[in-house]
Amino acid sequence: MKKDLLKNIQEKLITFPSFTWLLIFFLIPTLLVVLISFRTSDPFGNIGVGFTLSAYSEITNMSFLRILIRTLRLSFLNTIICLLLGIPVAYAIARMEKKWQQNLMLLIIVPFWTNFLIRIFAWKTLLHPEGFIGQTLTFLRLIPPGTPLLYNEGAVLLVLVYSFLPFAILPLYAAAEKFDFQLLEAARDLGSSGIQSFITIFLPGISVGIISATMIVFIPTLGSYVIPDLVGGPTCEMLGNRIARRVFTDRDLPRGSALSTVLILAVMIPFLIQILVRKSKKSGKISAVEALDK
Repeated sequence: MKKDLLKNIQEKLITFPSFTWLLIFFLIPTLLVVLISFRTSDPFGNIGVGFTLSAYSEITNMSFLRILIRTLRLSFLNTIICLLLGIPVAYAIARMEKKWQQNLMLLIIVPFWTNFLIRIFAWKTLLHPEGFIGQTLTFLRLIPPGTPLLYNEGAVLLVLVYSFLPFAILPLYAAAEKFDFQLLEAARDLGSSGIQSFITIFLPGISVGIISATMIVFIPTLGSYVIPDLVGGPTCEMLGNRIARRVFTDRDLPRGSALSTVLILAVMIPFLIQILVRKSKKSGKISAVEALDK
């Protein structure tokens, strides 16, 4: 009994610093943003004294709905593409020798050594009509001269995938490295094809990595505003761009906070879904164990 109590106290002491950090720098600011969204604003961009729901009136505008749909569409597409590219890469790296695994993972991490804005500006140069990609596609007669490759959703999606793909590969590789690949060989011995064993055995075996990669890619993409601003332009505005405009340009903090609250809810929904899925799986395992005991 004393050992359990001592262990419980030790666990609380270990988690206390991280919990305090999250409370001060994440939970409290989030609550302040939600509170500000219900306040009034004065002509000088300051927070008023009264409470109102007028800041949420923008949510009913068609322009906001179009931006919200575009944000969700690009976020889903970015997540799906990153998973489709990241899963085979993680599978291939996990099956290689250790020295090759380390070298390839190093190559994946190398882009993080360069400033994020520099990489975005590099893509802006590459996608320029006079840039390398535009000139190459024109030389191959795949596009006519002067075809705009920038300031459209395709350019935004391309740079989003480039930016977030390493974040998807890392958790996928961490899960694939722990996977027992002898299960795939056993499935082939039993008559299963390579694709069947990959889908029915490997993918469920790295489900934790897939869920983590989905969350790591989808949630930051929802709030992305630098990439749409630099390579997308005003026609590809996402929710993060609208929030930045309300806060920095319009100096309307309640409206910016209201849009941020909507984004917070959009981020929380995947978390709640993940929690419900884990609880259902856990309850299913417990019920199966109880049935075996009976």
